[in-house]
Amino acid sequence: MPVKKLRIRIFVFILLLIMIYFGFSYLMPPDIDDIEVPNGLHPIVEEKQNELMERANQKGIPILISDGFRSIEEQNNLYEQGRTKPGKIVTNARGGESLHNFGLAIDFALLNKDGIAIWDMEYDGNQNNKQDWLEVVDLAKELGFEWGGDWAAFKDYPHLQMDFGISLRELQRGTWRLP
Repeated sequence: MPVKKLRIRIFVFILLLIMIYFGFSYLMPPDIDDIEVPNGLHPIVEEKQNELMERANQKGIPILISDGFRSIEEQNNLYEQGRTKPGKIVTNARGGESLHNFGLAIDFALLNKDGIAIWDMEYDGNQNNKQDWLEVVDLAKELGFEWGGDWAAFKDYPHLQMDFGISLRELQRGTWRLP
């Protein structure tokens, strides 16, 4: 084989190795310990959460925010539920894979007439012949939240989030700037 062809093949091989290394390392999620996460809800999410509670209450639908920011450890514990721990599966997201870990998601429940949290999507506590759950979802969407009940794969009916157009991958890599 001529030396020139051999050099070209070696060059192409080395180039492919470099592309594979950097390509796959970019596609791999960062080490969980390297994910920089906040320690509470993003201020806009918190503001919209409070507005949602107020608007729902004005419609005669008291709600409870059952979850907001979650640490990586809390998320991992929740992920284990129904897998290695008792209970049913409630999330498919491990620590660092949920917008809760970045302060961008909340979960809600309705409060019935006795002030007890319920997750009954048929409940009509304000007796206007509309499901209170969906009334809250409509209010949340008006405020800019995305609803987990609209997801195709894993329906998460209590879940509301604001991603500000930033992907989970960008959040994990810290290559984002939230408003």
